[in-house]
Amino acid sequence: MKTPLDLPPAVVATDLSVRYRQRGSARPAHAIDGITFTIERGETLAVLGESGSGKSTLARVLAAEGDLDAQDSPRITGGELRVLGTSVRRIPERRRDRLRGRIGYVPQGAGSLLVPHLTAGESIAEPIFVRDRKFDPVRAGMITATLIDAVRLPMLTMNKFPYELSAGQRQRVAIARALVLEPALLVADDPTSGVDVTARPAIIEILHELQRDLDFSAFVVTSNLHEVESLSRRVMVMCRGEIVGRGDIDEVLANPQHPYVETLARTRDLDRRPEPAGVDL
Repeated sequence: MKTPLDLPPAVVATDLSVRYRQRGSARPAHAIDGITFTIERGETLAVLGESGSGKSTLARVLAAEGDLDAQDSPRITGGELRVLGTSVRRIPERRRDRLRGRIGYVPQGAGSLLVPHLTAGESIAEPIFVRDRKFDPVRAGMITATLIDAVRLPMLTMNKFPYELSAGQRQRVAIARALVLEPALLVADDPTSGVDVTARPAIIEILHELQRDLDFSAFVVTSNLHEVESLSRRVMVMCRGEIVGRGDIDEVLANPQHPYVETLARTRDLDRRPEPAGVDL
């Protein structure tokens, strides 16, 4: 039996390129262009980039949501991507299903995607019964209650429907649902999107604590520099489908090699600038 030290990295991308098919065009739309990176077991990689940088596309292919028949499905057109030791390029459907069972995916706006007629508890437990229809309902309820507590929601939340919850509460339910099968990798695409600004730090803190306690690997997308700093020391910065910075966040921002990274560094410097002292009159 393999020990954690024997296991391959959670994610290995080598010269990875991803495109989208464009309706009415013979040429696919550019999304990701020849990127290489690794996520080790138990590591969190925070991915920072502005809209259109390719970070959400990358989240989808990491979650084994690429190369599907849908028109809007991203397609791996170059290089290699291995997730939890499995190549996902042109992956057969059965192998894809098995891999998805080991990945927790929180898509952008996940809280708004909860099924309206399911309670929070039913939504969280649903993946258990999709995998095993004969699973003990009592045990499933205990697992669900444990996760409700882990994402800092009251137990009464289990019996509430999505419309009865705030955006932040719905997002926490979506995170709990993504973790119910104890995945080896969590892929979270902008998990604070659509959430009130006052609730966002708590969601990031919950993700950080859960990763530390459960020791899964994590790929977390954000466009917020402060969220990156709360999540992980290791950051990858993307711009227009390319990696323009990677490594320890302080080192990346101290030695920017791209205009977008320079902008991030200036933004952090301004945020850290002390307020001017008051003047006595």
